[in-house]
Amino acid sequence: MKPVQPRSGFLAAIVGLVGSLVGTTCFAAEPQPPQGFKALFNGKDLIGWHGMPHFDPYKLKAMPPEQRQAQIAQWTEDARKHWRIENGELVNDGQGAYLTTDAEFGDFELLLEYKTVPKADSGIYLRNTPQVQIWDTTEAGGKWKLGADKGSGGLWNNSPGAPGKDPLVLADKPFGQWNAFRIIMVGERVTVYLNGQLVVDHARLENFWNRKLPLPKTGSIQLQTHGGEIRWRNLFLREIPPSEANEILRRHQASQYVDIFNGKDFTGWTGALENYAIQDNAIVCRPQKGGVIFTQEEFADFAVRLEYRLPPGGNNGLAIRYPGKGQASQVAMCEVQILDDNAPKHAKLDPRQYNGSAYGMIAAVRGYDRPIGEWNFMEVTAIGHTLRVELNGTRILEGDLSQVTEFKDKTPHPGKDRLRGYFGFAGHGDPVAFRHIQIRRLETKPK
Repeated sequence: MKPVQPRSGFLAAIVGLVGSLVGTTCFAAEPQPPQGFKALFNGKDLIGWHGMPHFDPYKLKAMPPEQRQAQIAQWTEDARKHWRIENGELVNDGQGAYLTTDAEFGDFELLLEYKTVPKADSGIYLRNTPQVQIWDTTEAGGKWKLGADKGSGGLWNNSPGAPGKDPLVLADKPFGQWNAFRIIMVGERVTVYLNGQLVVDHARLENFWNRKLPLPKTGSIQLQTHGGEIRWRNLFLREIPPSEANEILRRHQASQYVDIFNGKDFTGWTGALENYAIQDNAIVCRPQKGGVIFTQEEFADFAVRLEYRLPPGGNNGLAIRYPGKGQASQVAMCEVQILDDNAPKHAKLDPRQYNGSAYGMIAAVRGYDRPIGEWNFMEVTAIGHTLRVELNGTRILEGDLSQVTEFKDKTPHPGKDRLRGYFGFAGHGDPVAFRHIQIRRLETKPK
């Protein structure tokens, strides 16, 4: 890891650029991935990898295709000078372009082992973003002032004081021994085990390239080069399916949430119940019906998490601090939009109408929803006048509604400053389904 400017890269469409990156290869037994995993490195050559130094991935993506491929080819040529394979291990001399997977990944579990030398440091870039840190943790390494004394495995490029920046424990082995990482990534949420010890627990990996944006939905894995020899072996990856990703998100701090829907009937709910049905343990808006159903219990500051599934073109919403009557998008603190963004009939909406937005007030970042028919996981946090929305583990909206002065259609939102109310669903005639609905009362801002 570089103390000031860590390096990264971005996978663009490249086919046939790589072949073999190295000229010296010592043959070893082919790696044997655990069940469900695939080998990222075959132990013999670097098919499936290319070179990439520190470079803004957004700038790379913006290049014309021919220029982008030429640039990647140049970086790959540089990597040939600094990477080699010995006895089935990837070896870097501490210099040159990073090794970067041709393939891009979304949610995944990554296993790998590394061994490095004194005064070196390195890192693992997730979706082209720095980074899971690797240190020389000794005082002689000279980087205690940067946090090396705390150990490897932290998300070092997160903001100072942010969760995950510093590892929870020092779990590094002495020089000369292999260290093993297990890294789980769902959305922006990263969990890291080093040598079997938890060092990062479900922390957001910030977007180093533009901290105002969430992480890209997919990206490459990169192995950093930084000033000293490092060896890698047994690089295995398993892509995490949506159902498992939802379970991982739901398990985090599960004991702090309570169910507000029992999956069987509308106990604890009121409103336009006749317009909704319960199907397969989910609340479903009846076709051509709508209106608001809401909890009988009021909430002030809270976090709600749930799964939802959209039909093609589907439209619904989460009523946040609803007063008990009226149109949720106006009289509640807000309606968090639930929408099939990609439906042709929704192609020309106001940006503040798309999925995850505080309807008519603050637009969410688009592109983090799952294909129609799959269950999405959403978590909404309301603290005071602030609203936060995470979709499938990625933060797509965060803002202060009390500061909103411009509204869709220039229509004021009289309920936006409400500090207490009910939670509910605002149906709009489409059979949108909701399940695993849980809520947590908050007294302090969650991390």
